[in-house]
Amino acid sequence: MHKTKILIIEDDEPIADLLSYGLTAEGFQTCIANSGALGMRQLDQFKPDLLLLDWMLPDCSGLDICKKVTETYNIPILMITAKSDIADKVLGLEFGADDYITKPFDLREVVARIRTIVRRLEQVHHLTEHGTTKEDDIRFKNIVIVPDERMVKKDGVPVELTPKEFDLLMTLFNHRGKIFTRSELLEFIWGYDFLGDTRTVDTHIQRLRKKLDASDLIITVFGVGYKFVKQEE
Repeated sequence: MHKTKILIIEDDEPIADLLSYGLTAEGFQTCIANSGALGMRQLDQFKPDLLLLDWMLPDCSGLDICKKVTETYNIPILMITAKSDIADKVLGLEFGADDYITKPFDLREVVARIRTIVRRLEQVHHLTEHGTTKEDDIRFKNIVIVPDERMVKKDGVPVELTPKEFDLLMTLFNHRGKIFTRSELLEFIWGYDFLGDTRTVDTHIQRLRKKLDASDLIITVFGVGYKFVKQEE
């Protein structure tokens, strides 16, 4: 049975050891990196399913690591930091983090957050499988989606979408005509429900519209949420 592999990038050795010990006891497989540089190397060697990332690292900012990871890998990120300001939390989410937990933390909460993210991944995978056949390319307007490669092209040119943007696009497209509330999209794509963070959904919707020139396809249902318009067959 496959164990979820978790890479812990944390320079505080006691905290890293606590996380590794506790997560291993919960059935996860872990690997520790005490710097950003080592963490980036371990991404290719350990091939984790999920990343636990400290905001403050000795050689770089966790935000920089978060940005690099989301640009190259499709790995969910749970950021751990002493910062508790809501602006910092939103900033981490905008850089690609899936969730955010502040120090000091209860290990049980970390485990619960991780299980929520894992469930969200399984849910998105289920939605994708029951939407469009994975092997088939999806075409609309001047856009082509290649689900197997998580690739999107506009006028034949690849469009750089973050993992969250791609998952958001697939969730909306596979349920064309269905109106999703912001809270539902947070649950499906980010795997948590946090009051006040709906602006994260708004920002990602705006980016999708701009990158795909799809403001006429991804529409706002005022007072409710968003939907991908249902095309006539």
